[in-house]
Amino acid sequence: MFFLPESPRWLARKDRWDEAHAVLTLVHSRGDPDSPFVRRELAEIREMVEFEKQNSDITYLELLKPHMINRTHIGVFTQIWSQLTGMNVMMYYITYVFLMAGVRGNANLVASSIQYVINVVMTVPALLYIDRWGRRPTLLVGAALMMTWLFANAGILASYGHYAGPDGVANTPAASWEVSGPPSKAVIACSYLFVASYAPTWGPVSWIYPPELYPLRVRGKAVALATSANWAFNFALGYFVPPSFVNIKWQTYLVFGVFCFSMLVHTFFLFPETAGKTLEEVVDIFEDPAGI
Repeated sequence: MFFLPESPRWLARKDRWDEAHAVLTLVHSRGDPDSPFVRRELAEIREMVEFEKQNSDITYLELLKPHMINRTHIGVFTQIWSQLTGMNVMMYYITYVFLMAGVRGNANLVASSIQYVINVVMTVPALLYIDRWGRRPTLLVGAALMMTWLFANAGILASYGHYAGPDGVANTPAASWEVSGPPSKAVIACSYLFVASYAPTWGPVSWIYPPELYPLRVRGKAVALATSANWAFNFALGYFVPPSFVNIKWQTYLVFGVFCFSMLVHTFFLFPETAGKTLEEVVDIFEDPAGI
């Protein structure tokens, strides 16, 4: 972070216009301060900063006003859906899943650790190509793939598994279902593929996307609200999943598969594309009757 320049909009809000101009020149015009794009961008920022100065008394209630409520709902649900994919739950409780697949002892720990490696490695393509892919396609593809692996796991466990008894596998009640042979390997493979689908899609985009929706005057509060929704659902799901494995067993995968289908539909109809757009253009998406 020490080597990264400040945001030109932040610099403009501090009346450091020369520095804002220099950052825009560095980022957009390869050192040409007279670039038409840089001048146009600087003019748009100046106009927006003046507007924000006239609307500086912002509270959380601003996020519920008619011109903001749609953006607030999209930002909050981006973080909620990120949790309802089941990814963090899978990271927390994957040892239960592998126990059900017959992986025990140190082998269970090693198999569980592999998913963390997959998570890190598969995030790299997003870092390189996320702006080229766009936000909407990335979210849609991620939801579709995760839904596929979750329903596949549910089908495999339902078709080839059996109830492990009240004490569960290896005296672990949450590992309430047992599967062996080739189907157990398929469960492990689908679990890894699920992680590989989340890491370059909903994982990074759920943090990139919400800040792009809001003007600077409300961005801090809006992103804080969205993040609080993320942690609230993280907390709730952390409590829900072990009793879920005990009580509804393999159908837990169906629940999260339905969540992924719901987020796919929600994203398709209501989440606009923000990649490559300025904040001013995003404002027009939501406030201009003609949109963009």
